[in-house]
Amino acid sequence: MYQIVRRRQLQNNIVLMDIKAPRVARECLPGQFIIAKTDEYGERIPLTICDYDRKEETVTIVVQTIGAGTERMMALQEGDALEDFVGPLGCPSELCLEENLEKNKDKKIVFIAGGLGTAPVYPQVKWLHEHGIDADVIIGYRSKDLLFYEDEMKSVAKNVYVATDDGSYGFHGNGCQQLQALVDEGKTYDLCVSIGPMIMMKFVCLLTKQLGIPTIVSMNPIMVDGTGMCGACRLVVDGKVKFACVDGPEFDGHLVDFDQAMKRMQQYKTEEGRAKLAYEEGDTHHGGCGHCGGDK
Repeated sequence: MYQIVRRRQLQNNIVLMDIKAPRVARECLPGQFIIAKTDEYGERIPLTICDYDRKEETVTIVVQTIGAGTERMMALQEGDALEDFVGPLGCPSELCLEENLEKNKDKKIVFIAGGLGTAPVYPQVKWLHEHGIDADVIIGYRSKDLLFYEDEMKSVAKNVYVATDDGSYGFHGNGCQQLQALVDEGKTYDLCVSIGPMIMMKFVCLLTKQLGIPTIVSMNPIMVDGTGMCGACRLVVDGKVKFACVDGPEFDGHLVDFDQAMKRMQQYKTEEGRAKLAYEEGDTHHGGCGHCGGDK
């Protein structure tokens, strides 16, 4: 069992939890995720690691109410425990690997986070800050009342720009519009990392491609099982079949076929759609299980 040692309500439907998980805390890196399960009847929920404390042996996750599984998880209180907390899974962010530190130290980096994407952006910005690299961060929300983690982000970022769709706080517009405004003011960037809703990442990539800024995206929104066996996170990157949970979750955003991924994500939500996808995709429907012979 994995005890909840801290629980903090960030917004009405968003909760932060620190989980006592010594092995995961010891091994994890920014960009990776875990699979959590409330009890024997709960569903497996993939959640990106928001932070970790190796000394305290805790891992921080942020949970948003989406369905029954997340509703059950959010009902847990400090002192309660999760039955399963598996990880770290997925590949660490290449930006936060020691071997890439030297080549990234002089880069001008901007992160664009949308909504809950603020959570997985934070550990990357924190890691860079701890290693002497300061990055700008744009965090976008529909309105001010959905904003969270602003102060935490300001403590590790060079500049934090908040954008709200309704103009209730910060820049009036979305993350893409804020980036364009910064570029128009003379800001230049060598790399962009975007994490958030699929449609947001798609438009960020369309813009950064025009601006000539290499862009990394996290495809964690399409993950379900987290091990490659369910086929939910199958996507096409540079014409090749990949799986977000085992090959990612981060990819070159300019090579991701977002239209195909979003269409497939909608189709996967129904039992009939899942069956149709499994039939159409054949051996490439699954990845990572070692038994289906999928061409990854």
